[in-house]
Amino acid sequence: MKQLLVPKGAYGYLENRRKYTACRTVFFFLICIGLYIMGIVSTGSNRNLLTIAAVLGCLPACKSAVNFIIFMRAKGCSGALHQKLSAYDEKLETFYDLYFTSYQKNYPISHMALKGGMLCGITESPACGCDEAKKHLEQMLSQEGIKNVVVNIFSQEEPYIDRLGRLLDMKEEDHKNREDIVNLLYAVSL
Repeated sequence: MKQLLVPKGAYGYLENRRKYTACRTVFFFLICIGLYIMGIVSTGSNRNLLTIAAVLGCLPACKSAVNFIIFMRAKGCSGALHQKLSAYDEKLETFYDLYFTSYQKNYPISHMALKGGMLCGITESPACGCDEAKKHLEQMLSQEGIKNVVVNIFSQEEPYIDRLGRLLDMKEEDHKNREDIVNLLYAVSL
């Protein structure tokens, strides 16, 4: 049976969440409309408890609509890039479709790889500033007390694939805070 939700960090995560939040939003609003109509039909007026329940039901429905809008704006890894990078998935710890947000700017990272104290990623968005994304991730890591992690963000495929090849050749052990790094990446991304 096909998995309903793609886990965070897997290829297709953003596309899957986009569909899921769209369905959830429609479902929540249909419940609100249904409650409102049932209240009018049963009492002949909109002055009843079902109207209050329908109005209160709009709160989670609107929250879901906001999530849907956010996921509509986020773009994930393209299929062409995924085909080029899928060979590294078994050899390195990799993450797809990470969309980091900050107060100033959003940073869509199509693919990231972690080995030892090296964390590198690629963005396909021309609007994403690589240096700004690097500084944002370094700041997030330092706020969590994670040190000795080198972050590199690329905007071109060839240098990134070359870096992945060099990561494969490294004989470095896992970072002592590897689990914390992975949890932080998931926590600060959509």
